[in-house]
Amino acid sequence: MFAQLFIGSLLILCSIMIATTSWWALEAILIRLHGWSVRPPHGPKLVAILSLALFWTLLMMTVSVWLWAISLYWLDIFITLEASVYFALVAFTTLGFGDILLPQEWRLLGGLAAANGLLVFGLLTAILVEILRDTRARQRKY
Repeated sequence: MFAQLFIGSLLILCSIMIATTSWWALEAILIRLHGWSVRPPHGPKLVAILSLALFWTLLMMTVSVWLWAISLYWLDIFITLEASVYFALVAFTTLGFGDILLPQEWRLLGGLAAANGLLVFGLLTAILVEILRDTRARQRKY
């Protein structure tokens, strides 16, 4: 039980650190685009910035799922990488289909993967809202 909690906590920590660090990098890109984004026309530039942020979000979600999938595969929980990716994606998005289950000795990792998914979705949603708010405020100022 403690091994599962330790491994799951490390994976959550790594996933959150990767997501926050990558958003820091995106913020640096957005700062460089500031002069361009505040000049009219605002609509297409807002769409471009949001598209970049959404692509970045999708990338971070994908990296997090792969982190879990590779870890599950490396721990020999699943025989194939495809099964590991599928389970990680279903758990991370909290779909919980139940067609592929973790062995009983590893079942706590499923709940931790779902909790990680909720945390990352919440974090990335908050950052997307902040980017939208900040971009619109800058555009209105100029």
